Amino acid sequence: MLKMFSTQLTGLFNRLQEKEEFSIEDGARLLAQASAGEGTIYILGTKEMQAVALEAVYGEEPLQSAAIFTEEVELEAADRVLIVSRYADDIEAVEAALDLQGKGIPFVSISTIRDDQEAASLDTLADVHIDLRIKKGLLPDEMGNRVGYPTSIVALFIYFGLKFTIEEILEEY
Repeated sequence: MLKMFSTQLTGLFNRLQEKEEFSIEDGARLLAQASAGEGTIYILGTKEMQAVALEAVYGEEPLQSAAIFTEEVELEAADRVLIVSRYADDIEAVEAALDLQGKGIPFVSISTIRDDQEAASLDTLADVHIDLRIKKGLLPDEMGNRVGYPTSIVALFIYFGLKFTIEEILEEY
């Protein structure tokens, strides 16, 4: 089962690299503005997606100028935000996105766009949205259902794509 999961995950990574390449570059450019200036890159991860914020701040190689977004944070004009959620219509993520829009703070989002999602969603609110493209589990089980829904793994893959691109941009800057 693990070999099948690994194969499916590798295929998903390859599709994301191909289909989200430009969104990752655009997102990295937007987030790099905070690092290049006097700002902070705040990261809001909902539910299991807190893994991205924890990796960015406490990982072996932290993202320059990164901090975890909390309700106590007072945003400045130079700050940028990365919102990460399982789905683009996640209530907590959408509320944060609407608040950021109201304050004029540019932000990037990472989430899966569902076919039946509400009108207000990260893909329509964010300055740059990166689609996780995980609408069902990667593996079939014995009952015909799909299992193995690796949202946090895939979000971390996208995060590292953003991080590497931000670092390249800042080296040129």
